[in-house]
Parts: sequence; C-alpha cells; structure tokens
Amino acid sequence: MPVFIINRLFQALGVILVMSVLVFVGLYLIGDPTSMLVSPEATEIERQALRKALGLDQSIWLQYLTFLGNAAQGDFGRSFLTGQPALQLIIERMPATVELVIVAMTFSVVGVPLGILAGLRPKAPSSKAIMTGSILGFSLPNFWIGLMLIMLFAVYLGVLPASARGETVNVGPVAFSILTIDGWQHLALPALTLGLAKAALMIRVTRAATREVLPMDYIKFARAKGLRPSRILNVHLLKNILIPIITVAGLEFGQAIAFAVVTESVFSWPGMGKLLIDSIITLDRPVVVAYLIMMVFFLVILNLVVDILYMAIDPSAREKVRD
Repeated sequence: MPVFIINRLFQALGVILVMSVLVFVGLYLIGDPTSMLVSPEATEIERQALRKALGLDQSIWLQYLTFLGNAAQGDFGRSFLTGQPALQLIIERMPATVELVIVAMTFSVVGVPLGILAGLRPKAPSSKAIMTGSILGFSLPNFWIGLMLIMLFAVYLGVLPASARGETVNVGPVAFSILTIDGWQHLALPALTLGLAKAALMIRVTRAATREVLPMDYIKFARAKGLRPSRILNVHLLKNILIPIITVAGLEFGQAIAFAVVTESVFSWPGMGKLLIDSIITLDRPVVVAYLIMMVFFLVILNLVVDILYMAIDPSAREKVRD
C-alpha cells in the first residue's frame, strides 16, 4: 500500500507539471493582459512600463521558470487586478464552493435508493418514471435547469432568492451560509441545480450495479436460505454495489468542486468558479494558473482517496496492488 501511494504521488507531480506548462502556454497565447489593465488613452511607454512591472516583457519560458520556482515555495503570484496573492483569492472563495458542492452531493444521495428501486423492479411504472427523470436530469444543461428554477421559485412564486450567497456566520476564519436561514434560502436553488444532474447519474449507476448483482449466486443462496428481504438488501446487495457508487460519487464530487462554474455564474454564487470566469475575462493570468493547478492537484489526490476506499471495500483490489 505505501508503495502504491508513493507511485501515485509521483504520477500526480508529473500531471501537475504537464498541466502547468499547458495552462501557462495557453494563457500566454490568448492575449496581452495589459490591454485590460490600462486605459485606451495610455501611451506605449506606459504600456511597456506596466509589462515590465508585471514581468511580461520576459520570454514565456523565463516567465514559466520564474513562476515554477515561486510556486514551489507556495507563491503563485499576485492578481494583476487587485494585487492580492492569487492563492489567497482562491482560498477566500473556496468555502462558498465547497459548501455548495457538499449540499448538492448530499441531495444527490437520493439517487441511491431510487436507483436500487429501479433495479429491483425494472418493469414497474415507478421504475420507468424514475429512469425517465434520470435521463432528463442527466441530459438537460445546468444553466437551463438553473434558469427554470429561477423562473419558478424566484420570479413566479417569489419564495427563494435568485442570486448571491445570503447571510453568513463566521466559524473561525471561515464563513458558512448553512448556519443561517437566509443562507439556506440563497443556497437552495444553486445546490438543487447542481445536485439534480448528480442525482440522475447516481440513479443510473446504482440501477446498473443492482441489475448486475441480483443474478449472482450469493443473492440466490441468501434467498434460498429464507433470509429477510431487508437483510438481503442491506447486507448482500448494498455492500456489493458500494464500489461503483463510491467511485462515481468521489469523482463527481471532485468535478463539481473544480467545475461548478456554470452554476455559480447563473446564480452569482461567490465561489471559485465565478472567480475563474471573471479572471479569464480580464486575463488575470496568475489567478487562472493558480486555480487550474490547484484543481489538478485536488483531483489527483481525490482519485487517490477513492482508490484507497475502493481497496478498503474490495479485498481483491488489495491483492492486485500487492501483486
């Protein structure tokens, strides 16, 4: 196990290095950030002075090596717009995104019992209705779902706000909106928007896993022994479908953290995704690079955690690692 973890960490380092090069070169080719930072009336001398102050007068590879050396010390540069450390800006927005994703993924858990129900009785009208709903939730784009929820709950019914984060309560340095009623009201629509697609995916994964496990001999043997249906479901079925569910849930959690951009933009949720969009629009290169590298590192580590959980549940996976 330790050797496996060390190998994965080295792989993560390689992935981060490759991604940092791709991101840095890609942003370099997009355009000149100084065009967004100076007024149209600025002289060429003023533009060149700004480029020199930001280090943009150097070659791309010298800029990258400078960035890499600073990043190794935890310095990802400063925002071109605010002058604040890029990492600090991201960390300040992180609690809002994490809070949104945790509530959305908690909502998506309803997909597990619905998927089991659809798998146990595939021809029942209720199961067909569940699968129809999952197809819609999986197929419809997030921005459209978000707009429809805003139209229904914010415009027509007027019971929920359509934007911003609402009232928060600080616990140490971290602000939480889930600790206030107003915060929950602001959180409901974006979390529901993000959670619907995740719930739809969980339904499909759980149903497929249930249909795969039901014909197995140990399920037939448990039924032949006369075990209660609830025990067969909770012990024999659920335990064996947890592997794909945990794998998918872990990957979806990471994807939602890294790419909740659309949902945060629709609801003006002040998280990392909206910060990324704003930084791309203004060509705030240090913030974009720091964000993407942090997300690559987070996703790689999350994949490692999922693999470890997979091995903890499935003994055969541990044997493969030892081999």
